[in-house]
Amino acid sequence: MKQDTHPTYHPECKVYFRGEVVMTVGATVPEMHVEVWSGSHPFYTGQKTFVDTAGRVERFQRKFAGGYFAKDKAGASKK
Repeated sequence: MKQDTHPTYHPECKVYFRGEVVMTVGATVPEMHVEVWSGSHPFYTGQKTFVDTAGRVERFQRKFAGGYFAKDKAGASKK
């Protein structure tokens, strides 16, 4: 078997969520920083939370603001 082909395994990898250690798992990195985990995900908690990743909602609202759909309907009715 070849030596040095596998990554180093860390059996005590700490998973951080918002600066707190939320769990310990085995992984190839010594620590992980996550944005969402099962303890904060609405599917598992039953709570409604809003997560905006990189301003996607604002980009969507700017794109479709100002009668975007009204223009499309006016163009469609001329056919």
